[in-house]
Amino acid sequence: MVMTDWVFETNDAEFEAAVVERSKHTPVVVDFWAPWCGPCRVLGPLLERLVTEAGGKLLLAKVNVDENPQLAAAFNVRSIPMVLGVRDGAIVTEFIGALPEGGVREFLSRLLPSEADDLAAEAEQLGRDGHSAEAEATMQRALALDPRSDRALLGMARLLAARQQDAEALALLDRVTPGTPARQEADRLSAAIRVRQSGGADEPVLRARVEADPGDLESRYALAQALAASERYDEALDHYLAIVKRDRSFRDDGARKAMLDIFELLGPGDETTGRFRSELAKVLFR
Repeated sequence: MVMTDWVFETNDAEFEAAVVERSKHTPVVVDFWAPWCGPCRVLGPLLERLVTEAGGKLLLAKVNVDENPQLAAAFNVRSIPMVLGVRDGAIVTEFIGALPEGGVREFLSRLLPSEADDLAAEAEQLGRDGHSAEAEATMQRALALDPRSDRALLGMARLLAARQQDAEALALLDRVTPGTPARQEADRLSAAIRVRQSGGADEPVLRARVEADPGDLESRYALAQALAASERYDEALDHYLAIVKRDRSFRDDGARKAMLDIFELLGPGDETTGRFRSELAKVLFR
């Protein structure tokens, strides 16, 4: 086994940084093996050769199960060799046993970025460099090449959202593959768009109406929307929660749905999300 920039050993302590985080930039193949395993001695060198042939488009992380039993247990490794394909922080494909070279090549091809993904990455760089027209044209080429490319769908949606072409952006985001990190990013962007769309009301007038009549749910809802659109999430969530407490069915459960959008936007680790999610649960399950 020859260690290189593309082929390396990892362990329990380093796995998160060496594999999960690196896979967000370059797909990582994880080979669970052991020195006593005959098929491992066949598959290992083949994986190393093919990953090296990829010239940096893939990485290979070697995990000795005898030395890293906790890591093997975490991935439920019961038979070796076991090989995982990790991309964008998630397992996207795997196999057990020693495949022939053709099978391994096919496995690796599912991890490599497609031509459409490469174009989308090029478009993202053009956008960062300030070439917005070229970025959009390149992103359109990527979508024409592969209408299912999650990276291109997300990239084009971001460009449209920046121009406030929200309906078109949301339509693209709906097409992002479920159950993937890209889907999580699409959900966050969708939530941000919906929150932004909710603004535009006369806030002082709405405040006066709510103070005069706390039961005026229409004005309270409009005020919460305006506050959310201006990123005053704590106050917006207070008003949404008050609506849920008074009438869960108001606007087709709109207040609860708006709260979920803000939770998605802020992320599960945010203190505001945790506090208001707990308060919402108390109301819903009392």
